[in-house]
Parts: sequence; C-alpha cells; structure tokens
Amino acid sequence: MPRFLRRLAAASCAVGLATAALASCATESHGVDVSGDWVAQPGVSAVEPEASLLVFGDSWTFGLASTTVTGGYAYRTGAILGWATTVNGENGSGYLRAGEYGGYYGTRVAELDPDLDPDVVVIQGSINDRAQPLSALPRAARAVWRAVEATYPDAELVILGPAPSMLPVNESIESIDDVLAELAAEEGLSYISPIDDEWITTSNYDTVIDASASGYNHPSDDGHAYLAEKLVSELQDTDTAAQISASK
Repeated sequence: MPRFLRRLAAASCAVGLATAALASCATESHGVDVSGDWVAQPGVSAVEPEASLLVFGDSWTFGLASTTVTGGYAYRTGAILGWATTVNGENGSGYLRAGEYGGYYGTRVAELDPDLDPDVVVIQGSINDRAQPLSALPRAARAVWRAVEATYPDAELVILGPAPSMLPVNESIESIDDVLAELAAEEGLSYISPIDDEWITTSNYDTVIDASASGYNHPSDDGHAYLAEKLVSELQDTDTAAQISASK
C-alpha cells in the first residue's frame, strides 16, 4: 500500500477524535472552533504524526479575511486531520494571473522546497483567472500539476477547484471549473468542485462569505471552518480513500 494510503487510513481513524477535541470550544454552527484567536489544538494528532499536507493556492488558501491567518481553512484542515501542514497562498495569484508579490502558480511551484516531502498536495483555485484568456488555462494548469508531481513524486495530488465569492456564480468561474475538472480527469487526478457540489449557496452565503468592505468577499472565520470540514470530507471520499476501504 502506498505511503499516502497508509497515512490517510490512520488519519481517517483519528478524525472523529480530532473533531471532538476541536468541538470542545466550538460554536454551534460547524463543530470546530471559529473564535478569532483559534489555533490548532496541540493534543490533536494522527496515529502517524509525521504525515504531512501541503495546501497551495490563492488568497482563500492564504486565509484572507480570517481573523488570524492560521484560522484559514488550509490550517484548519491539517488540524482536523492531525497532520503537519504547510500553507502556500498568495493573494491575487492564479494559473494565469500574477499575485500580490508577482507570483503565478507556475513560478511559485518552481520555488517550493523540494525537501518538504508532503504526503498530500492540494492545489486550490483559482477565481483570479476569470479575466484571463481561458484558452491558455489547460496548458498552464497541466504544467503546474506536473511540476508538483515531479517535485513530490510520492505525494497524492488533489485539485480543489474555484469556489464562488459571489452569487450567482460568474460564468467565467464556471468555465474555469469545467476546464480544470476535464483536465484533471485526463491527468488521472482527483478533482473537487465546490461549485458542482454546492458548497456555497444562497442559504449559507452570509455565514460563509464576509461581504463587508474589510472581507473582500472572502470566507469569514465561520466560512473557513466550514470549508475545512468540507475539504476533509472530500479528501476522505476520493478514489484513494475508496481504495483504503476496499483493502480492509
């Protein structure tokens, strides 16, 4: 069984315990702590504590609009799983668009630490490409994904598509989701579509998204907690997780 399968199986057994620990100081809405000073609980760990996660993406991954950066969904996902987590997010960055510090996904991937050796890599995004020529997206995304696979050949690569910051979903963002989903299928990669799976709807938008002038239509603290729970659930439902269940 590959390393990722063993460690995700171990982490899956620990998720119930981790969620219960986090819920001890949680709000009623999501089962995890969404207070402004939220930090990962030190007592929560997977069976194999050396298991690790890299989450790579844009401002959503960075944690923009959360009260504390470590309260972003990426850090929370690692805490629920009990995995050591590295977060690499740049505001405004995309496959086709330079971010706050001039980084495209392709240039940023080239700067990743080759010694990091994560078990799982989640590449999130990117709604920032919505004004770019989408005809260039397949080539750019494929290059990014293959560069990650070359850098971390033992890691499981999971693609997390764009989530809507406003409703109704912009047609360009829907197109980005469609292009990335089709490309991931061609590349044999697991793809998670928050749009198709309706993570954000009119019924929960006001809770998940901070539409205030300071929030910039990014996830609120409650929103990041919710997104972390959704991502953990989806990671456990990938084809790889299904192989784990079948092997028991």
